[in-house]
Amino acid sequence: MRADMLTTILTDLNGTSADIEASGLVSTDGLMMAAVLPQGMDEDRVGAMSAAMLSLGDRTSQELARGTLEQVLIKGDKGYVLMVQSGNDAVLTVLAKPQAKLGLIFLDVKRAADSISELV
Repeated sequence: MRADMLTTILTDLNGTSADIEASGLVSTDGLMMAAVLPQGMDEDRVGAMSAAMLSLGDRTSQELARGTLEQVLIKGDKGYVLMVQSGNDAVLTVLAKPQAKLGLIFLDVKRAADSISELV
């Protein structure tokens, strides 16, 4: 039941913008809790990479006195990876196209993360 609700939130998030290509909710230990990914994208790999990057981002933020980590943003020539903490034990990961309007995506992702944090 909870997994269905999480998947619904991710499906709605992906539908808010044509620039969002995929989203997944990953536990802080790297296990995929819910995902809306394109065909052929490896859920386990997305989960492991998300958990590793968030952990590294959190440590970096602490070590360099930047406060509590809010998000990790990676930009590649084929698009963006955005990771946002969602509750204490989960990470919302979103893949977006290179021409994505990040301000709108940040807003939509924050809303989705808030909704998810109430469930997890």
